Amino acid sequence: MALVSQAGGTCSVPSGAVCSKTGNKAGPGSVRNLEMSKMKETYVSFCSRSKSSEKMLLRSNDNGKRSKRGRQVIVATSAPTEDAAVATEPLTKEDLIGYLASGCKPKEKWRIGTEHEKFGFEVNTLRPMKYEQIAELLNGIAERFDWEKVLENDKIIGLKQGKQSISLEPGGQFELSGAPLETLHQTCAEVNSHLYQVKAVAEEMGIGFLGIGFQPKWAREDIPIMPKGRYDIMRNYMPKVGSLGLDMMLRTCTVQVNLDFYSEADMIRKFRAGLALQPIATALFANSPFTEGKPNGFLSMRSHIWTDTDKDRTGMLPFVFDNSFGFEQYVDYALDVPMYFVYRNKKYIDCTGSTFRDFVAGKLPRLPGELPTLNDWENHLTTIFPEVRLKRYLEMRGADGGPWRRLCALPALWVGLLYDEESLQSVLDMTADWTPEEREMLRKKVPVTGLKTPFRDGRLKHVTEDVLKLAKDGLERRGYKETGFLNAVAEVVQTGITPAEKLLELYHGEWGQSVDPVFKELLY
Repeated sequence: MALVSQAGGTCSVPSGAVCSKTGNKAGPGSVRNLEMSKMKETYVSFCSRSKSSEKMLLRSNDNGKRSKRGRQVIVATSAPTEDAAVATEPLTKEDLIGYLASGCKPKEKWRIGTEHEKFGFEVNTLRPMKYEQIAELLNGIAERFDWEKVLENDKIIGLKQGKQSISLEPGGQFELSGAPLETLHQTCAEVNSHLYQVKAVAEEMGIGFLGIGFQPKWAREDIPIMPKGRYDIMRNYMPKVGSLGLDMMLRTCTVQVNLDFYSEADMIRKFRAGLALQPIATALFANSPFTEGKPNGFLSMRSHIWTDTDKDRTGMLPFVFDNSFGFEQYVDYALDVPMYFVYRNKKYIDCTGSTFRDFVAGKLPRLPGELPTLNDWENHLTTIFPEVRLKRYLEMRGADGGPWRRLCALPALWVGLLYDEESLQSVLDMTADWTPEEREMLRKKVPVTGLKTPFRDGRLKHVTEDVLKLAKDGLERRGYKETGFLNAVAEVVQTGITPAEKLLELYHGEWGQSVDPVFKELLY
């Protein structure tokens, strides 16, 4: 057992803790356990800040089934976790808290998990890739570079190789969920290797990939829908809870980084720092100023879209800054976020309108009397979309997708700020007196005005200069010679001009008010 110290006690985490795959995402330090054929039991001793240590049983199950066809390995389902075993005992709140607490790990085991999405398009027409083209591309990558195919209802919808996965977002956005890696050099090498493999196959098909935060040319009805069951449920539900949810699903791309924590207290500090500074990341990476061929009035349309997607599961989570916040409070929040689905017998069952709290009580109308497993909890957590998300790690979710240099810069920014104790404390000191109203103001205004957003007695650019220095100093103290990965954002900070503003200048200048050249400008 690895004992992890924590304010008010210890968080004791078994060195062999079961970490099931969550959604299509790759979290740092996670273990993909598709080969597990039976229930594994992991006891996690967790000490919250407000109560003494209790022992909790974490139940995790994944019955991933595979069949081999020649040298190709087929993963028979793409579900976030496979069919759950029938729960014989109700999950307790302590079980759900313990699931999050099981992410605690000592600093030497902290990793960096980077994810990015990109738009595929036909080079000759600039139109979005159709599913049939995506399937051909996935099959080509699998066969040429030895990836495992992931199927749903006999349709290929992703790939796996080791701890990396390639998945499809609802509108065919092509996503790499990277492996948990130790250094930014490894992370950037992974990105480069992935882009090389994708291009090697795609170029032969006349397909290119665009690094931008929002589809610049095509309308929502022009975007193909991917054959994934969970997306059908989301697509039907989104218009009921916001006006921009379908745009979020079909026309946005992001880059994010997933980072570890040492203890509950460390999670809280990183969560608060990440939320406070997320608008700064939004400004630095703002890269989505066009909609259907014209400027849309935003520097980050992608970020703005999240403000009217679904208020029950998005936002800046002001309760994270409450003195009482911890794993338990996040569980309380997640229990009351409306569900999307439950996965049973290789089918997604629409459970919209019910909460996970209802499920724990055996009161799901679609599954009366049935109780959830930790797999169901794990899946539910992937359907919550705040600016920073807690699972068994923390996800920084505020940045637009962009060209490859910025794909390396985003994890560099957050690693420098959050993985160095001195920089993290400086961020917390800097933001300690920011009010909830100020944080919300930045969240709403930065997508429009970027680094020029007024803040207190100056502009956000001036705060960002200090933040960039903290990130650089933090990387220097890590000792891996990683500061060069910040160069892509250092220029933005120095000039105060976001990537989106550069695109707008080109649009109004040499591009002659056409967005078509952006497909070449931001081509991977």
